[in-house]
Amino acid sequence: MSFLIFLIQILVVIISLLIPVAYFTLAERKILGAIQRRRGPNVIGVYGLLQPLSDGFKLLVKETILPSNSNKYLFIASPMITFFLSLMSWVIIPYNEYSFLAEMNIGIIYLFAISSLSIYGIIMAGWSSNSKYAFLGALRSTSQMVSYEVSIGFVLLTIVVSVGSYDLSSIINSQKEIWNLFTFFPLFILFFISALAETNRHPFDLPEAEAELVSGYNVEYGAMGFALFSLGEYANMLTMSALCSILFFGGWLPPLNILGFICGSAWFGIKICFFVFLYVLARAILPRYRYDQLMDLGWKHFLPLSVCYLVLTSTLMISFNCLPF
Repeated sequence: MSFLIFLIQILVVIISLLIPVAYFTLAERKILGAIQRRRGPNVIGVYGLLQPLSDGFKLLVKETILPSNSNKYLFIASPMITFFLSLMSWVIIPYNEYSFLAEMNIGIIYLFAISSLSIYGIIMAGWSSNSKYAFLGALRSTSQMVSYEVSIGFVLLTIVVSVGSYDLSSIINSQKEIWNLFTFFPLFILFFISALAETNRHPFDLPEAEAELVSGYNVEYGAMGFALFSLGEYANMLTMSALCSILFFGGWLPPLNILGFICGSAWFGIKICFFVFLYVLARAILPRYRYDQLMDLGWKHFLPLSVCYLVLTSTLMISFNCLPF
C-alpha cells in the first residue's frame, strides 16, 4: 500500500511539472510577443491557451526519423536520459514546510550530481547523431555546462557554510529573519547568470546558434525526441528558478514576514514565476555572446569571484566564531 502511495506521489509530481513546462512555452511566446509588439499564439483555444497541447500532440503523432549510420540505441536513449534527469531534480524540491516527495539532508549534493549527469544525455545525442553539426553543438554545450557548474558549486558551498547544512529546508528556515538576497546579493547575481549559461539559455544559447550550427546537438531530432529535449530544457529552467527562490528568496517564506496569510506553496510559485519572467526577459532584450566571451566570463571572472566570496565568508565566520557547525 505504501508503495502504491509513493507511485501516486511520483505521478502527481510529474504531472504538476509537465503542465507548467508546457505552459511555460506559451508564456514565453506571449511575453516575447508583447515585448516585440505582436500578439503571439492566439488561434488555438481562447487567447491561445490550447497551443501547448496542440504542439505536444503534433510532435507525438509525427514520424520519428533515425539518421543513417547513427547509433540508433543511443540516439533514442539520449533525449529520454535528459528528460528523466530533469524530472529527478524535483524529487527533493520542497513546495512548503510539509510538502515534498523525499527529504534528504544532502539535497544540495543531490541536485549538483543530477546537474552533472545531464551532460551525458547531450554529449550522447551529439555523438550518436553521426553529424558534425550535432557533435560540435554537443561539445559546446558540454564545455559550457562544465565551466559554469564550477562557479555554481562555489556559490552553493558559500550558502552551505553560512547555514551549516546541505538540506534545502534548513536553508529556507535560516532565512526567516532576512533573505539571503540581502546578505549575499553579489552571489545571487553570479548564480542567476551562471544558471542562464547552465541551461543554455539566451544570451548564452551558443550550443544552438542557428547561424553557425543549424540547431546544435538536437539538429537531427524531430517528433518526440525533440519534444523530450525541449521538455528537459524547460524543466531545468524551472529547477534553476526554484533553486534561486530557495537559496536567495526564502523559498516558501513570505517577504519580510508580511502577508503571511498566503500559503507557502503560493509564495513559492510566485517566486518561480518571477524568475521565469527574468529568463524570458533576458531572451528578449540581450544580445548573444561570442563563445570566447562566454568562456572568459566563466573562468576569468565568475570562478575567481565565487572562490573569493567563499573564502571571505568562511574567514569572517571563523573570525567572529559564528560557524553554524
